[in-house]
Amino acid sequence: MEEKSQPCSSVSSGCFPPCLRMVARLANQRVPQADFPMLFSGLPTSPSHLSMGKFSMKMELLSSSSSSMPCHCTSSPNWKFVERNLDVRQQKLFHQSLCKHLNARSNCKWCFKFATRKSMGYSRKVFSCYAAGNLRSLRRVSMETDTVRKFSIPSLPDEPNGESSPITSCFWEWKPKLVVHYEKAGMKNVDSPAVLFLPGFGVGSFHYEKQLKDLGRDYRVWALDFLGQGRSLPSEDPTSSREEQDVVLQYEDVVWGFGEEPEPWAEELVYSIDLWKEQVYHFIHEDVAVVGGQNRTCDVMVYNKSVRIQPKSQVTAEPVYIVGNSLGGFVALYFAALNPQLVKGVTLLNATPFWGFLPNPQRSPRLAKVFPWSGTFPLPASVRKLTGFVWRKISNPMSIQRILKQVYADHSIEIDRLVSTIMEVTRHPAAAASFASIMFAPRGQLSFQESLSRCQRQGVPICLMYGKEDPWVKPIWGLKVKQQVPEAPYYEISPAGHCPHDEVPEVVNYLLRGWIKNLESQGSVALPLLEDSGSVEQSLCRHLEFTKEGARKSISVRFYGPLLSTRDVIISFLKSHLRSNSGNGSR
Repeated sequence: MEEKSQPCSSVSSGCFPPCLRMVARLANQRVPQADFPMLFSGLPTSPSHLSMGKFSMKMELLSSSSSSMPCHCTSSPNWKFVERNLDVRQQKLFHQSLCKHLNARSNCKWCFKFATRKSMGYSRKVFSCYAAGNLRSLRRVSMETDTVRKFSIPSLPDEPNGESSPITSCFWEWKPKLVVHYEKAGMKNVDSPAVLFLPGFGVGSFHYEKQLKDLGRDYRVWALDFLGQGRSLPSEDPTSSREEQDVVLQYEDVVWGFGEEPEPWAEELVYSIDLWKEQVYHFIHEDVAVVGGQNRTCDVMVYNKSVRIQPKSQVTAEPVYIVGNSLGGFVALYFAALNPQLVKGVTLLNATPFWGFLPNPQRSPRLAKVFPWSGTFPLPASVRKLTGFVWRKISNPMSIQRILKQVYADHSIEIDRLVSTIMEVTRHPAAAASFASIMFAPRGQLSFQESLSRCQRQGVPICLMYGKEDPWVKPIWGLKVKQQVPEAPYYEISPAGHCPHDEVPEVVNYLLRGWIKNLESQGSVALPLLEDSGSVEQSLCRHLEFTKEGARKSISVRFYGPLLSTRDVIISFLKSHLRSNSGNGSR
């Protein structure tokens, strides 16, 4: 391929008119100045005067290079705004590559692409331009298919009409005094794939009710409460009782975990990510939950309530799909990295990329000895006072509502029931000490990046679904995962915050179904959003529409293909940051 400074001779000079006039017809709407093109490729390699609707600009060619082949040529021009009504800050330099000029006898086709400032690159329009012979006028302008398209997706099942799958609440005594709560649905779907949901920090299986009721119609689904959270709190005080409590919390006169000595069953108890990884392993792998050494049904006391413990059948005889949000995403990835034979695939919903502050004793034994306490029971005296102070601040309804409003992008969502459920958990006498144990527990044996690398090497399929408006796990973290695992489908959902499965369950359920069908069919069923697009190397955007509470709602979902470069990650982060600042400034 020979490099030239001018277009190849196989393309008629008439294909490069000195004045190119493009008429934009975007839904019969005029293109305002604020939506001025920000990205160009396929423009002719000569100075041009570009007219779009009622607005025009002048562009000056700074440099150009092209290469030729028998059937086409490609050019890489550098353009600069030179229109006088643009100030200095708007005179931007653009470099575009691979602008193909297809040669068919005397006709040549130009591809003109642009993205509007309003959508910051997320609404790309493609025009086909034709010229023949030495004609210097545009013969035809047509818009091709890479526009933002709308799709209707199913709404959540109508529960009053019996369309949703019933949920069963269960308890399983994994170890003495350690009772695990989980919920399940769709057990009649014996030949369907198994899906396990892992919750984020501070919530439990109740956070996945919208998935169990919907996906339980097609799959066998479980949602697990991590030990120390949700309803998986200990059935007894993990420390010896004291006559007087030196820490009195807001809701209960009795608190657990503040005694003098640990009970025998709790001597090594730490609510760490390694404990949760082990909990998930036994939940999936065990054939039968054995209570008291026998396979039988019994009743135990869980915080002054009698609950029935029943033998727990093995989740599945084959690997499962694991879905995790926030902390649950980290645990899902960590578990899959160490047990790939038990995992069909991992879906990360705004997964936190780090967990734990103290060093892991197996990886850094000397450094771990520097810290005198790492989440065991009982809590040291200094930690008790700190825990009491912090717990009173964060466990009241106003604080919980404030946190939820921060992480949910749509503030119109009803969260009263969620707040009530979380409040019920905070009233458990072991909740405060469990919170302290979690906060001071050591890190896992593998970091998030190490777990991700190991999953990639072992061929564990990964799917990424991230709420774009998450204030905690910002989109840059999801894009970094995508960059490390280019083959993983990445769906960026907007508007959605830290918990997209609860905020826009219709979208998450739709994407999950499609991803599982793609894997189960070994690729013969296309990934979600790609049903009519084939393979996508970079990205595309779709608007998913559904009915919610009698109103029509639309959610934007952007799919990122395998060719996501470091430059794409940086640009996406900068654009997201600029949009955030612009939104704050307009309020």
